[in-house]
Amino acid sequence: MTKNHLKRLNTPKTWDIVRKGITFITRPNPGAHSLEDGVSLNLLIRDMLGLAKNKREVRRILLENNVLVDGIRRKDHRFCTGFMDVIKFTELKEQYRVVIGVNGKLGAIKIDEKDSNVKLCKIVGKKLVGGKIQFNLFDGKNILAEKGDYKVGDTLAISVPKQEIKSCLKLEKGSLICLTGGSHIGEIGHVEDIISNRIKCKVKKGDVFETLKDYAFVIGKSKPEVQVE
Repeated sequence: MTKNHLKRLNTPKTWDIVRKGITFITRPNPGAHSLEDGVSLNLLIRDMLGLAKNKREVRRILLENNVLVDGIRRKDHRFCTGFMDVIKFTELKEQYRVVIGVNGKLGAIKIDEKDSNVKLCKIVGKKLVGGKIQFNLFDGKNILAEKGDYKVGDTLAISVPKQEIKSCLKLEKGSLICLTGGSHIGEIGHVEDIISNRIKCKVKKGDVFETLKDYAFVIGKSKPEVQVE
């Protein structure tokens, strides 16, 4: 049985929280994101966005306001939300995207209304299902398509909540990527080269380094397809 709470000292390094002074913190329910890649709505609304002072206020916000995650209303304060999820507060008329900062911590940035209708999803697998291609996405979503030259490692820009494919961002030389793991987690740069399971990346400040191909999350070509900073 999954515990509802977690000791702050044992939380993942990706959580941007105060670890001393208060013993426990809300554990997110199992969901599309792992414990390292996701946080509870309670943590997001109270600690990351500062829209509530305590869990009681968070619950009130969720019950009284329309809080949408990727276009779907959520009421559970333990619902797990993570990287690239779009959080919309309809009554406040504010929307946010969950991102990874250069410090490797999960955070949320305010985005425009138009930008909140698109989510970037990395393809982590694909297979044939009933004559169609099923694309397995990094956040647990599955999308069926008649055809499409999309490969594992590419990123699909999909509409939310309809989940229609708007475009595909290829993982190739020149692609703009955000690194989701390793010692350079959170950094944004362009792909210089792809060698087997590794890539060579050049970041904004000019540094060039190699890292695992699995850490590359394509966010655009010359500029990001959506707001990520």
